[in-house]
Amino acid sequence: MITEGQCLCGGVRFSVRGPLAPIQICHCAQCRRAQGGPFATNLPVARGQFDLLAGADLLTSYSATPGKQRVFCSRCGAPVYSTRDAKPGILRVRAGLLSASAALSAAGLAFHQQVSSACDWWPITVTGHEALDQFEGAPPP
Repeated sequence: MITEGQCLCGGVRFSVRGPLAPIQICHCAQCRRAQGGPFATNLPVARGQFDLLAGADLLTSYSATPGKQRVFCSRCGAPVYSTRDAKPGILRVRAGLLSASAALSAAGLAFHQQVSSACDWWPITVTGHEALDQFEGAPPP
């Protein structure tokens, strides 16, 4: 199974090989600011399953937190993925960039994290996913 994705301008294109992991929903203030919305939707992907098809020259990164890099398209600004030094073999790919809605639906949702800093203008109940596990901070390993 191969799922393809791209940034807003289409300059960065990639694929993910294999089944998709469930989507992790992060409510921390940094993710909200980086995404421009009430939360971020991330898929953990093993680095070996991620293939950059185009746009390596367009990728740039920013580190707001020591040990974490947010990688985005320098042309359109779309966030593509993030990495953490503590998890060197994992990319957290932004779910909204993937084009296969059937694969994303099959992956499902994993949990809400960082709910202690969730914004008050978009309560988790608005998403209809309040039954998912919720973690005040990061989920246990």
